[in-house]
Amino acid sequence: MPSDLLQWPGRADLASSRTAPRRRTRVFALAEARWAAAALVLFLIALPLQLTGAPAWAWGPLYAAAYVTGGWEPGWAGLMALRAKTLDVDLLMIVAAIGAASIGQVMDGALLVVIFATSGALEALATARTQDAVRGLLDLAPTVATRLADDGSEATVPTEDLVVGDAILVRPGERVGADGRVVAGASEVDQATITGEPLPVPKEAGDEVFAGTLNGTGALQVKVERDASDSVIARIVAMVEEASETKAPTQLFIEKVEQRYSLGMVFATLAVFLIPLAFGGDLTGSLLRAMTFMIVASPCAVVLATMPPLLSAIANAGRHGVLVKSAVVMERLGQVDAVALDKTGTLTEGTPRVTDIHPLKGSGLTEDALLALAAAAEYPSEHPLARAVVHAARTRGLAIAGVRDFTSTPGVGVTAAVDGHMVAVGASARLLGGNGGNGGNDDSGARAAEVAADLEDGGRTAVLVLRDGGPVGVLGIADRLRPDAAVTVAALATLTGSPPMLVTGDNPRAAERLAAEVGISGDGVRAGLLPEDKVEAVRRLEARGRKVLVLGDGVNDAPALAAAHTGIAMGRVGSDLALETADAVIVRDELATAPIVIALSRAARRLVVQNLVIAGVFISGLVIWDLVGHLPLPLGVLGHEGSTVIVGLNGLRLLRDAAWNRAAKDMR
Repeated sequence: MPSDLLQWPGRADLASSRTAPRRRTRVFALAEARWAAAALVLFLIALPLQLTGAPAWAWGPLYAAAYVTGGWEPGWAGLMALRAKTLDVDLLMIVAAIGAASIGQVMDGALLVVIFATSGALEALATARTQDAVRGLLDLAPTVATRLADDGSEATVPTEDLVVGDAILVRPGERVGADGRVVAGASEVDQATITGEPLPVPKEAGDEVFAGTLNGTGALQVKVERDASDSVIARIVAMVEEASETKAPTQLFIEKVEQRYSLGMVFATLAVFLIPLAFGGDLTGSLLRAMTFMIVASPCAVVLATMPPLLSAIANAGRHGVLVKSAVVMERLGQVDAVALDKTGTLTEGTPRVTDIHPLKGSGLTEDALLALAAAAEYPSEHPLARAVVHAARTRGLAIAGVRDFTSTPGVGVTAAVDGHMVAVGASARLLGGNGGNGGNDDSGARAAEVAADLEDGGRTAVLVLRDGGPVGVLGIADRLRPDAAVTVAALATLTGSPPMLVTGDNPRAAERLAAEVGISGDGVRAGLLPEDKVEAVRRLEARGRKVLVLGDGVNDAPALAAAHTGIAMGRVGSDLALETADAVIVRDELATAPIVIALSRAARRLVVQNLVIAGVFISGLVIWDLVGHLPLPLGVLGHEGSTVIVGLNGLRLLRDAAWNRAAKDMR
């Protein structure tokens, strides 16, 4: 049980252990973003000039520049795909844009180019940010380690040179250089990045440690058991990269449809142009009919039928504290039918808090007096449990006395002179074992042990307070449950039709206690999991045909977030890797927004279906008119743009707050 107290090197080191250093690609560092921005600026300058009746020489070159800046990259990529005997829909859109310009619809073509260029830039940015986060994770592992020779001498070596069987020394405040097992020494190690446990874990001879985790004040000798390439950190990186790549095949169906549509549209346009010519038709009339066909058959209305509802839902969710990274993600959110939840930092706040204060009978102390006494002794310490005690005292407005002769013993606790008394605070079992009979009596020691056992059975960390060698009270410390956790679990169960599953690296007893509090059944608890175990749990669900949503916050959750059908990260406490890997981020740390955004996604999908029907009716009607009769070009453009406006306005209905409120009501 992680209940021992020790001195930590500093708050900055503790904070840095939770997240990887952030190295984010800037938007305009990407060529795709620069070209898309240039095309957009040129379009926005040309459009008002055209609409206000300026001469063509004023806005024509600007539109032409927009075509070039926004269209050359997708056009070149399309040509390369064509060389590989694949017709890319991007190339078709560039051809459609040029075709529109050839019959005078320059603005329509430029708008199409700008939309495609912007979409490509956003995709490139998302990919780059994920790669940044994966690279940043590698910075958690130190680059050098202290290797011990058989004669006891030390040598600083690169961690990649360590081999299985080497012995390394991990000094206080250092990061562990390799996965291995402790052979000598005792300390506490913050391994939240690997297991997600909220408190440092005691380590002594025989215990396993992981590369990149942060050592406390005790020195550890560790025998290396895995090569650097096979460490848990390295496997997390590999799993995130693999899972991120496996998401791409989910778009294969869309790509097949696009290719078939592209081929059909090309052949149809050629047929509309060539068949009348074969029967003696007029060249100009045939070309005009073919270009009209290309305009009215272009998928602009279909694209806008899909995007406005999804983008409106994204904007609405953003206003309410949920960042959804793409329209594809927003659509996928509505498909989930199973949920896997992390514990620490997701269902809980991720910060230890004092939950119980038990002065022992005969100590003469009230709850406030006991807490003030413990806070005074703990005040010089930066251990997470010490900060929890001090925070509780300050919250109650208690005065914290000054101390003298402060000492900290790794794995045991702290001692200090407070108001003329020697006060010790730390692990209940170890303090009782070492001091319980000195200065106190057997009854107080037995009562303290009984209270501590009750707290630990309830999943709390028991912290004993001694005064002049005798037990005077016990504090209970736990990671506090989010106030909206139980409501969220119930809402997710209603939306998906099955109760969520709890996946955590914490110990089974703490996991089962929390699961019972939020309404997750015992058979839905998976505890003591490493990152690869979480991925396996998700994949077992997906193997049964389920579309799994994973809610998490830490580095240890990142592989599962990437492997799942959809991943949502908690933004305030989330690690950089989790935030970049996840498909959506709850920025304001309001867990209850997760089921609301799912309900909003389902509303968006219903509007998408409506819009596709409207767009399909318009496109079919205009195409048939052009093929069977004679569709005037202005009327074709009007019908094409009219359908675009209708589906666009229909999709914008989800921008209103009423849409969010309806989604919140639907989830109940």
